[in-house]
Amino acid sequence: MPKLPDFEGLAIFAKVVEMRSFARAATELALSKATVSKAVTRLEERLGARLFNRTSRQLALTDAGQRLSERAARLLVDGEAAENEALAQSVVPRGLVKVAVPMTYGVKVISPLLPEFLATYPEVSIDLHLSDATVDLIGDGFDLGVRIGSLPDSSLVARRLSPMRRYTVAASSYLKKYGCPTHPMHLAQHKCFAYAYLSTASAWHYTNAAGEEASVRPSGQLRVNNGEAVIASLIAGLGIADLPDFIIGEALASGQVEAILKDWRQQEGSVHLVMPPGDPRPARVEVLADFLTKHLSGASMRKRR
Repeated sequence: MPKLPDFEGLAIFAKVVEMRSFARAATELALSKATVSKAVTRLEERLGARLFNRTSRQLALTDAGQRLSERAARLLVDGEAAENEALAQSVVPRGLVKVAVPMTYGVKVISPLLPEFLATYPEVSIDLHLSDATVDLIGDGFDLGVRIGSLPDSSLVARRLSPMRRYTVAASSYLKKYGCPTHPMHLAQHKCFAYAYLSTASAWHYTNAAGEEASVRPSGQLRVNNGEAVIASLIAGLGIADLPDFIIGEALASGQVEAILKDWRQQEGSVHLVMPPGDPRPARVEVLADFLTKHLSGASMRKRR
């Protein structure tokens, strides 16, 4: 005997019992009468018992059919309820969305948006996971993720939201003491702060307008797994850092640090919204993805600044 019960046969049997007619059950289920009859016959053969006594004018349950009918009806009701609940989830935004976001970007950019979203969709809950490590979106059961930088090839579905400019920066006190590098290769002689999750394996890669390229592996006293952790040491004049706009923008604007190597740029990454493959997605996931896309697009980010 197959491991799984004949759920379809049981459901069709329950509908025949409910409608007291093969023909009416077929109409209700949008199936042919022959399909309904074959499903019941298949179930009878599987169980080794006749479920109906049938004549041209009358349909009556046998003892075996009577014993099975209550459980089959309950199975049909539960199946319909499960399907209706799943359909409602796919149409009405409701339920939990698990989201993985880099730490500082999540605190500075994503979390200020959440009050508006949660007020707009009161039946949606968010589990916000903050980490600069690249999480396994599919393996860890996340519905959405935000990735910053160059996006590697993967099976994930990605939406590019906005560019992300990086700046090589230092405090004026550091530059006065150690001098200002004018070429990326000079960074090898300077104290620099390293970032553990850099996609380019601790190397800083630069290009200039003339198309020249330069790569350097800077070193120094501090290595972090969150870019914001270097800000205090950076402002104190203890080294040079290369940081994205959302981390260093305020310190640049206030004059606490200044950009160096202005004729050179590291490869400009982007902010991406990533999702596991597969459609359709629940409404709760779609509305959050659309909300973030709207608020984190290039135009929206420029307006916020």
